[in-house]
Amino acid sequence: METDKRPYAERPNVFPWPPVIYAIALIAGWLIHLALPLPWLPGITAELLFALGVLLIAAALAIDFAAMRQMRRANTTVMPHRKSEHIVTSGVFSFSRNPIYLANTMIVIGVGLVSGIAWYLPLAIIAAYATWLMAISREERHLEARFGKAFRDYKKRVNRWF
Repeated sequence: METDKRPYAERPNVFPWPPVIYAIALIAGWLIHLALPLPWLPGITAELLFALGVLLIAAALAIDFAAMRQMRRANTTVMPHRKSEHIVTSGVFSFSRNPIYLANTMIVIGVGLVSGIAWYLPLAIIAAYATWLMAISREERHLEARFGKAFRDYKKRVNRWF
């Protein structure tokens, strides 16, 4: 994962893992479905799940755009492999320390509900875990190294996901 030996205060990672992880989950779900389709709920249930999926994707995109806008306004990076200049704690960051990753997970689930591809549901959880493993844990060390007590206080007030 990390070949660069710079300290966490410099940057959390050398590669932007999260968008790649979620893209892999979306592609893998489709490919697995082609090879091994799972049954989906029929009739009105499928239609309700489709509507729920659309709402979930819309909510996720709203969270994504709000988080990115807040980070830009705070003059800090949106890129998960670059050094943070500031901690953003308001808006969507007041209910989740990782609203973009939460939204990305919601998108994968929403795509599963809209497409009727059941494989997306476990893949969303796997992608969230992989993001925690490869990015969030490093980002939290980065933020603690850069901002110390301010970040520790924020961690006490706000959950990682929601």
